Amino acid sequence: MPQIDFTDYEGNTTTIEANVGDSVMETAVRNGIEGIVAECGGSLSCATCHVFVDEADANELPPMSDMEDEMLYGTAVDRQDNSRLSCQIPVTEDMHLSVTTPETQV
Repeated sequence: MPQIDFTDYEGNTTTIEANVGDSVMETAVRNGIEGIVAECGGSLSCATCHVFVDEADANELPPMSDMEDEMLYGTAVDRQDNSRLSCQIPVTEDMHLSVTTPETQV
């Protein structure tokens, strides 16, 4: 079963079993992960599901779209090279992804 490790900005990690086909954001919201606001519900019209993807996992993800790239310039915490919007990361069969949430989303 796919797993996602959510680490908050203080270093606390919660591991969640995810459903294939869901997004990382949907997994976070459904499981009450603090640090993922998801104001737009995954429609790529806000940046409140910003995460930092573990560098070791980044190459396993689909490439970032131009729209996601643009939205990342509107994050509350400055984007980094490993920034992604969790609504744009689909959960796959063998996924074991590690992400860190920023200090704030708004």
